[in-house]
Amino acid sequence: MNTDSFVESTETLKKTVPLMMKHKVPITPTNYALWYTYTKQQTPELNLAIDHGIAELGLCTPTLCESLYQKHLANQTEQDVRQVKQSLTAMVQELSHTMADALSDTEIFQGVLTKSFDQLETAEQNGLSLDDTMKLVRDLIRESRQIQASTGTFKGQLSSAKDEITTLREALAESQKEANEDALTGILNRRAFDRDFQHYIESNTPLSFILLDIDKFKDFNDKFGHLMGDQVLKTIARRLKENCRDYAQAYRFGGEEFAIILPHKMKASARQQAETFRRAFERISVIDKKTGQRVNSITASFGVAEKQPNESGECLINRADTFMNQAKQLGRNRVLPLN
Repeated sequence: MNTDSFVESTETLKKTVPLMMKHKVPITPTNYALWYTYTKQQTPELNLAIDHGIAELGLCTPTLCESLYQKHLANQTEQDVRQVKQSLTAMVQELSHTMADALSDTEIFQGVLTKSFDQLETAEQNGLSLDDTMKLVRDLIRESRQIQASTGTFKGQLSSAKDEITTLREALAESQKEANEDALTGILNRRAFDRDFQHYIESNTPLSFILLDIDKFKDFNDKFGHLMGDQVLKTIARRLKENCRDYAQAYRFGGEEFAIILPHKMKASARQQAETFRRAFERISVIDKKTGQRVNSITASFGVAEKQPNESGECLINRADTFMNQAKQLGRNRVLPLN
């Protein structure tokens, strides 16, 4: 590096770090690269995006910094590796669920076979005396026993494969710790939520918070299988992204729960947004690939809370969670509080 470029870089650093501190941006390598570029004014689209975000939010959240870095600075190799990790993780999750469904079907099949064997053995014991009939029954029992043994072996193989997939999924999960996106649904994950939410709380930014839970999701999974459940989660996430406005941000909070942060929004506006989500979910229609049956019964229950002065983030989340549970107790598919 020559003297001029060193001096120039030093001057840029002196401008960049205080700017990041002013907007409460953690000084990580990617954030520094982002704000260094901003200070140098090398990418007009990046500067416009940061300026607009700060004008709307009053700060630049970790998620916004990450998304702008990926869009404007990350090279194609970084983006490709990131996409491969997400795709591979999603594939492993779906394979795991396929194995779980197959194991469940196998157990049911074994139960039916066992019951049939017992009935045939009882019939034999009760006096079927014709030699040819008895031979037929014995052959059927023998063949059925072989099917049962084969099914048991298949179940063992599936269990072994499921264990291998679980191990692979855990390894992938370890590599995904630094990722902000949920691999299955494509929206921001719990790690991104925790970072953004803490950033808002520490900066004392006014906000409202929505917590939602898909109604009777376990029953849906048990009836239609995990792959259909995954499809529902993906569709819910897509509807959330489509309906988020004014820097509202959706996250997969955990399992079948999702969260939405609405900066600079009061409770009345957040309730209106939650109602928009609720009505959008009612229009969801998914098809069971096994049976071709169309399912139109997807609903969710919502809890809404507006941050109070000096309220902790934990208390805010707990209030929204309480309203969400009350919505479920009152019949589901509704938004609470009512006003």
